[in-house]
Amino acid sequence: MRPPLALVTPALAAANNGNWQTARRWARLLAPHYAVRLCAQWDGGDEALMVALHARRSAPSIRAWRARAPGRPLVVVLTGTDLYRDIAHDADAQAALALADRLLVLNALGAQALPAPWRAKTAVVLPTATPRRTLAKPARWLRALAVGHLRDEKSPQTWFDAARRLAHRADLRLDHVGGALDPALADAARATAAACPHYRWLGALPHGAARDRIQRAHLLVNPSRLEGGPTVVVEALASGTPVLASRCDGHLGLLGADYPGLFDVGDAAGLAALLAQARDDPAMLPALQAHCAARARLHHPDEERRSLLAALRPLHTAPGALP
Repeated sequence: MRPPLALVTPALAAANNGNWQTARRWARLLAPHYAVRLCAQWDGGDEALMVALHARRSAPSIRAWRARAPGRPLVVVLTGTDLYRDIAHDADAQAALALADRLLVLNALGAQALPAPWRAKTAVVLPTATPRRTLAKPARWLRALAVGHLRDEKSPQTWFDAARRLAHRADLRLDHVGGALDPALADAARATAAACPHYRWLGALPHGAARDRIQRAHLLVNPSRLEGGPTVVVEALASGTPVLASRCDGHLGLLGADYPGLFDVGDAAGLAALLAQARDDPAMLPALQAHCAARARLHHPDEERRSLLAALRPLHTAPGALP
């Protein structure tokens, strides 16, 4: 009989964001080993184990679990805003670090952002995506795609500014998928589209449609200020689509510090230069693809399942867990 497990995520399907994709994927990966109940908030239950995504936003569930189930194990998954913002000043996020039996981070550098006392109970679970066939791309232009809701953490302004710098390049097509979480940024996206004929804001798309566009793009661009372990980057790797990414720990912990497609956070000029180089230098895209192909091997769902079970097994032994 599979032990019951509560998987708490404040972002459910309607959010259509990276945290929801992580929760949905983990529910599927853990299903052969645990009876997973996916919920936005824990409201009591007889689960043997809780896994809570987002230390700050899941704080009510974390406190309730500790109060009502003090002997049962608690795992807290630290997102980008947890690691690179909230734990520095938010009392709920700080309390979650202390209450957890195990902390999980989603990039290889994530533990370095934690206070030293908590690193010993931290494990890395790299995000993964189902592999897809690498498609041939049109030669008439280069299509670059950014995928991320319009909010400050994703730094869409960097993408807008890069598009304006490249407005004269008819051979560069710049697309943007993401919902309008910030009205001011939505206005900026519309203004960029009006000023730049080859920039398109496509709004929010279903996950499958976004993945299709990633698969068909020459490049994925992720200009975020902070990231925990961006699913969208891994989906690009799984599709054979090279990545241009900001130089933040969430990207370095997935792509490596030597990855040649990095630009500084907020550096629209640097991003624009990389986009132009990707179009003008015939050696650049193959070089990026070679790096991405090497990294993609680390992001297969079988590896994520093994890492998850290895992190949970010492806390609770599930029938059928890997030896």
